[in-house]
Amino acid sequence: MEIERKFTIKKLPENLEQYPSRLIEQGYLNTDPVVRVRRDGNDYYLTYKGKGLLAREEYNLPLNEEAYQHLIQKADGRIITKRRYLLPCDPYTIELDVFLGDLAPLVIAEVEFPDLEAAQSFLPPDWFQDDVTMDPAYHNSTLSRS
Repeated sequence: MEIERKFTIKKLPENLEQYPSRLIEQGYLNTDPVVRVRRDGNDYYLTYKGKGLLAREEYNLPLNEEAYQHLIQKADGRIITKRRYLLPCDPYTIELDVFLGDLAPLVIAEVEFPDLEAAQSFLPPDWFQDDVTMDPAYHNSTLSRS
């Protein structure tokens, strides 16, 4: 089960380059239900996501590079490329996605939680702007089609 909240941001944190980051490329084979292929650095995955906004099922299956290269060509819509920065937010980690290509300058912050209570009691940092968790327009699967 994946439990996460998503936020737009007011401004990028200072010294963003000091945080660990990686390049992610992903495409969607299907958006209802979500079936995605992703290259995350040198790792490759096929992911199934169930329905839901705040909490939903998620299964990741490892792929090799050859399988990924074959499947990404079958993606519907745009291939999403983003740089993901990992910022500490004790006891959580903010995954700050800076979208590249035609989705730039979109930036979305995501925070994953161990349970619904933790997600609902989370107080976002002051550089976060709007909570867009319940807005499907900010799902990557939707962005791949828009």
